[in-house]
Amino acid sequence: MAERRFPSFHEIAPPPGGEGWAAMYPYYLVPDAETRQAEDGRLWFADTMHWSRGCYPLGSVVAEAAYLGAGQNSTRIFALPSSLGLDLRVQHGYVYIAPVPVTDPDEIARRAEHFQARAGYYYQHWDELYDRWKAKVGAVVDDMRQVSFPPLPELEPMEVVTEARGRSTGWDVIAAYRRLIDDLFLVWQHHFEFLNLGYGGYIAFFQFCKQAFPEIGEQRIARMVAGIDVLAFRPDDELRDLAALAVELGVDDALVADAPQKVFDALAGTEAGRRWLAAYDAAKDPWFHYFAEYGFGHDQDTWIGNPAIPLAGIAGYAERLRAGQDIRRPVARLRAERDEIVAEHRALLTPDEAAQFDELLALARRVFPYIEEHNIHVEHWAHTVLWRKLWELGDFLVAAGFARERDDLFFLNRFELEAVLHDVVQSWAIGVPPRGAGRWAAEVGRRRGIVAALRAAPPQPAYGLPPDEVTDPFAIMNYGITTERVEAWLGGTGGDDATVSGIGGSPGVVQGTVRLLRDERELGDVRPGEILVCPITAPSWGPALSTVAGVITDIGGMMSHAAIVCREYGLPAVVGTGFATVRLRTGDEVRLDGTTGEVTVLRAAAPGPGAGSAPAA
Repeated sequence: MAERRFPSFHEIAPPPGGEGWAAMYPYYLVPDAETRQAEDGRLWFADTMHWSRGCYPLGSVVAEAAYLGAGQNSTRIFALPSSLGLDLRVQHGYVYIAPVPVTDPDEIARRAEHFQARAGYYYQHWDELYDRWKAKVGAVVDDMRQVSFPPLPELEPMEVVTEARGRSTGWDVIAAYRRLIDDLFLVWQHHFEFLNLGYGGYIAFFQFCKQAFPEIGEQRIARMVAGIDVLAFRPDDELRDLAALAVELGVDDALVADAPQKVFDALAGTEAGRRWLAAYDAAKDPWFHYFAEYGFGHDQDTWIGNPAIPLAGIAGYAERLRAGQDIRRPVARLRAERDEIVAEHRALLTPDEAAQFDELLALARRVFPYIEEHNIHVEHWAHTVLWRKLWELGDFLVAAGFARERDDLFFLNRFELEAVLHDVVQSWAIGVPPRGAGRWAAEVGRRRGIVAALRAAPPQPAYGLPPDEVTDPFAIMNYGITTERVEAWLGGTGGDDATVSGIGGSPGVVQGTVRLLRDERELGDVRPGEILVCPITAPSWGPALSTVAGVITDIGGMMSHAAIVCREYGLPAVVGTGFATVRLRTGDEVRLDGTTGEVTVLRAAAPGPGAGSAPAA
């Protein structure tokens, strides 16, 4: 594969209107002539799993924090033997990452000794350390909540003098911004403290099974760790419980009003409705601090910020309950199937092999919950606070007479924003107007057009030089970036005219009508029994996934959220197709085989809205 390459970062022009985009981001995040040789020699793929519509200049700080945490934990703390960190670039507003492999056998062996000792300590003390991790992350999130940006007063209150505080509100604002950004970086340090070890524990079991059972499929291995309760399912479980309570109390008819406030007002008028509202209020904090997508952008809705989202899910579950359907996840069936698969394969092993199998399976099951649960603590709870506080900072800048719109700050990168705060505070301190208000108003206006142009254009799926074989476990397991997938991108196809190929993410065969969805705001269009086709599913899509017949995604591997959740919901899924949102359109009739990873088009819909225009990575 090494003789065939994707375009260089430096060969593709930005979309019309996107010229000058690179100046919006910190210099070390964008491709540069100084680093071109290294950039052209690696495979970079678009992380549209987390930044499906690109990132704003200020939003790039989350990419920085995430991949700094990933790199330090992989490379410097736990010393993963064959994989270092994930290099990061922003190209035309989209986030691209490149696995950095270790290829020298001697270096792999040297790092393996360190990894065994360091990872081994965590595996031996996993439950204790994981409890400590939750406390650490909770403390950081609590600290983020304490951040505030009070208005700048004409005079400081007398207490500043009588208590000899020796500092001003202006300085507190600058310190609060730094504290918020520092906490973001810290929470992402913690994010990857366990994540790669979680993947590592599963991969050790996976590799044993592939060696012991050469014919076993990847999906069958994954099903041996299915049926495990994880925190990530709790928000959706809360919706199911609230739906059951609404039906029990006879207030479910009120849930279908066309506006959340009408729902709440109607329920508040009866004793049964007030009982239901009390349960709703008890559930929403913290479980509705949950993004409708992945939480990596300031413009994404949360359940608590937009109650129409959870109310629609509750109403849907209530409708199914009234129809006599069972809305519970099929946990008992999954566990029975899991135990049957385990027993079948364990019987093929020698006693010594069986003992090793048992040990590795126990480890995989112990570490597996973290692969899903970390999203709740970091991507949802911490990011909910992050974006809320930055919106508050936007209001502060408007009140200070610097910004015209409260979202102006998202068009500045994190260093520019700190410079703006110094301008505002220093100008206030000496009693003169801010010196850069006009300059930044013009620049933000220019950048609004650039960002709109970048986000309107689909990302190139990959850049640079593919390796002969993709071996990075994180890229394969989470993103579905396999040797075969890269070959498909190079060939510009995801199958012949009648098929789309991907990874069998969750078993089962189903036939149905396609519903193409590119944005979480379109979830309300999904109808029961349809086959959902999307770039990637988000953790909060549980209510929608519980009604569809199957799922097909562009992105994702065997351990992606889409694959894990579909297995836990007993829902057939094909993930990592690369091209499904281009090849399929709403109204197509397809046959989905979640075991083989094949999707067959049985009848094409008439051309019209819903078709894609370019492949997604």
